[in-house]
Amino acid sequence: MAPFVPDIIGNELNLIVALLIGIAFGFILEQAGFSSSKKLVGLFYGYDFTVLRVFFTAGVTAMLGIITLSYFRLLDINLIYINPTYIWSAVIGGFIMGLGFVLGGYCPGTSFCGAAIGKIDGMIFIGGGFLGVLLFSEGYPLFENLFKAGFWGSPRIFETIGVSQSLFAFLLTTIAVLAFIITTKIENKVNKRHFSEFQPACIYAGLVILAVIIGLSAFMMPDRQTEILKNSSDVEMLNSFKPAEMSIDEFAFRIIDNDKRLQIFDFRNTEAFVEMSFPNSMNFTFENLFGKDTKRLLTLKKSISVFVADDEETEKRAAYIASGLGYDNILILQGGLSKFKQEIINFSTLQEINSRRDADIYRFREKASKIIPEILLANKNKGVKQKKESKRVLGGC
Repeated sequence: MAPFVPDIIGNELNLIVALLIGIAFGFILEQAGFSSSKKLVGLFYGYDFTVLRVFFTAGVTAMLGIITLSYFRLLDINLIYINPTYIWSAVIGGFIMGLGFVLGGYCPGTSFCGAAIGKIDGMIFIGGGFLGVLLFSEGYPLFENLFKAGFWGSPRIFETIGVSQSLFAFLLTTIAVLAFIITTKIENKVNKRHFSEFQPACIYAGLVILAVIIGLSAFMMPDRQTEILKNSSDVEMLNSFKPAEMSIDEFAFRIIDNDKRLQIFDFRNTEAFVEMSFPNSMNFTFENLFGKDTKRLLTLKKSISVFVADDEETEKRAAYIASGLGYDNILILQGGLSKFKQEIINFSTLQEINSRRDADIYRFREKASKIIPEILLANKNKGVKQKKESKRVLGGC
């Protein structure tokens, strides 16, 4: 899910890193004052908005970090697990959570922070949490219909409201800055302070400008996937694109020769791929090209990467997307697999042989039409199906 997992940080080390991050997170929460129930409920009474500022900062930082890592192809955003939304359980659960927060003075995460430093109220809050989990688990058959009511899938806010990812990132950053300013003024008024936090004003003005610039940076890193996929559907743009090609005879020869350097990226649907797949072939979609695993495959030294599909137009579109991502060592199969099947697998006698070259082609295709079907039969169901699915379902605070 992250740039370093699993390429650098394996499953075993991942648990150790998670433990260290958890300790650091708890330390930061305690230093921010989140072990104090008075500080936490201050959000509801208007005298302390530290909770809002901390979590707004965390959200904006995570958002811009994901956009940046995705732009530089260090993070496959399609593999990030998004919790499914059940609107009614979210509304009712949110109400219960908020009520428990204001009455108990903690949320689940901060209660453990308070308990860790010996706060008795934090320990009691944790006990109440376990009791609530037990009651929900035992009464789940009664709550199941309500729990699963109003399923919305896994929506993203900017898609739901119909704006671009970049615009949403900028708006959210701007809202965060305004929230910081407004909540600080409310705090000062409630606590009868004289706006000391805004002195000297030039420092805070500079910080606001810096925050706005950071928000604007999202426009410099647009959603490349959406933009490239859109351009790949442009007929004029696709017609002007001239990728390198591999002839059907060379393709057949490399398959018969069992060329280990040959990597075949097959852009047909899954059913067609399962029915007929070549050695060293992988079933791909256009979206797969944006993954970090694809980067590893397409940058292998001395490899020969060939994009195949039923028709040459689909191959060109895939090659265009790969080119837009910076890969310049891509070949497409001339005429697509439809031509390969017609002239190689289902080879028939040439009408006439006018040259030695025609005779050589005739002999090779006659031989290939017998060998390749045997290779395809032996390789059936051995191709690699590329799937975009999260390896682990992770929750949050």
